[in-house]
Amino acid sequence: MTTISFIGLGTMGAPMALNLLRSGFDVVGYNRSPARVAEFVAAGGRGALSVAEAVTDSDVVITMLPDSPDVTSVYTGPGGVIANTRPGSLLIDMSTIRPDVARAVADTAAGRGLRFLDAPVSGGEQGAKDGSLAIMVGSSEADFAAALPVLSEVGATIVHVGRVGSGQTVKAANQLIVAGTIQLVAEALTFLRAHGVEVEKALEVIGGGLAGSAVLRSKGPSMRARDFTPGFRVSLHHKDLGIFNDAAREAGVVAPLAANVSYLVGALKAQGCGHLDHSALLLLVEQLSGIDAREVGTETTGVMNS
Repeated sequence: MTTISFIGLGTMGAPMALNLLRSGFDVVGYNRSPARVAEFVAAGGRGALSVAEAVTDSDVVITMLPDSPDVTSVYTGPGGVIANTRPGSLLIDMSTIRPDVARAVADTAAGRGLRFLDAPVSGGEQGAKDGSLAIMVGSSEADFAAALPVLSEVGATIVHVGRVGSGQTVKAANQLIVAGTIQLVAEALTFLRAHGVEVEKALEVIGGGLAGSAVLRSKGPSMRARDFTPGFRVSLHHKDLGIFNDAAREAGVVAPLAANVSYLVGALKAQGCGHLDHSALLLLVEQLSGIDAREVGTETTGVMNS
């Protein structure tokens, strides 16, 4: 039986680890919060008290962590993944981090005979629960083939996009499109409401045409209901847009709309909404339009600072 270490049992990582467990893999879970590990053990998995303990006997190590510094910390150092995993094992980082950090970790791993893939995901918490994530993989062809049986249990669309670091580059582009589309949906909703249009019917017909999108289908209903319970937090999307902007600048790519939406997401975070779902961009559009939330007629999950 393939033994998988899953490090990072958060909003995305926990359901992914559970899907692997249900698929018949032997899964060892580790998280900085012991409560998360206890929940995973209660669901039938095995738990570990440290990264080193989690990876010692594993064939595959998967990490799902918040940011680049977290990945660097978990992979490197005497208590990290690279120092404590058997040579020949697969290391799959499914976090969203800077492409150059992914390449640096891969180089360090290769020095100890370990195979590293960067495989960030898209699809949010629901996609993680359903096992329907889109996974963009940067690695060698051989390593991709070796990892595919594992990745297939957590994702539905799994594409090898190039060498290590390419997965993170594609994810950065994905995050730009998602943020930009959410912003446009927020502006459209505010526009429709201001003109007294029946919003649900308006979005039904819009969704059936060229303007229809996965973002509109996924976020439209919760934005109409003003439910900003986090599926993907504003603070994390702000981080991801920073990755895009840094990588674009390094490549000499001019992206003016990316700069605008990054500014807006940053403003929303600065107003104390970093914990809300990224669809809370609607709140910022309403504020800039001088619309009191009470005028909409429904309660809002989350309050903007005055």
